[in-house]
Amino acid sequence: MSKFKIGVMVDSLRLPIPEGVRKARELGADGIQVYVVEGDMSAEALDASRRRQFRQLVRDAGLEISALCGDLGGHGFQIEAENAAKISRSKAIVDLAVDVGTRVVTTHIGVVPPDRNSAVYRNQLKVCRELGQYAASRGVAFAIETGPEPATRLAAFLDEVNSPGVGVNLDPANLIMVLNDDPVQAVHALKKHIVHTHAKDGIQYKPCDPVQVYAAFAEGGVEGLNIGELFNELPLGEGKVDWDRYLAALSEVGYRGYLTIEREVGTNPEADIRTAVNFLKAKI
Repeated sequence: MSKFKIGVMVDSLRLPIPEGVRKARELGADGIQVYVVEGDMSAEALDASRRRQFRQLVRDAGLEISALCGDLGGHGFQIEAENAAKISRSKAIVDLAVDVGTRVVTTHIGVVPPDRNSAVYRNQLKVCRELGQYAASRGVAFAIETGPEPATRLAAFLDEVNSPGVGVNLDPANLIMVLNDDPVQAVHALKKHIVHTHAKDGIQYKPCDPVQVYAAFAEGGVEGLNIGELFNELPLGEGKVDWDRYLAALSEVGYRGYLTIEREVGTNPEADIRTAVNFLKAKI
């Protein structure tokens, strides 16, 4: 039996959710992750009845929910004035996770700065401790997605948070595209914190400033950065992730969870995800 399960970010299929769930099963996945911040799938829109219906939909397809995506966008938890509302919404997403039967909520918190005494760092730390305490009390973990800062810095931040309710969603492509960081080294740096992973690939063309890149995403100014000249997300196996070494590292540190395929670009996501499922099955 494989050490890993294969998931699909159902939103990547660009289908209505019921169709996407069934398509994920058809493609050979074991589970799905779903975005729950906006629209009909938001925590605010799903009443108790619709939560039960969604959980049953996934069960009927023979799947699990690997995680919810609870990324609230913007600058994460960097800006103090925004955090009260974001904390409230994040806690509601934890409650949703419990109701639909998953233990992981992935999110971005903004770039963790190197200065532990900066206002941004202290804001992020305060919020993550509060959310971690709440999530842990409900048997859930927030999983901070890798990419904005070096893995060693994120590991040190998580050590300071010191909560089982906050972990890592390791996305190897983000590390390569924005930082040219080695995902294998990241696995070993973050090993005790990894609770979920994204299976994604990519390449960096030119060095870039992570703060500038993530600010552009947060503020809608991506076009001005010419992102395509800096880096690009590619189908699995076509980028710079060394999948053999990366999967071996995950195995070495004892990770036994999901490799959840996320395809954020491309004109034929179903074909790319099908290829990705087959690629991973051949590797694991």
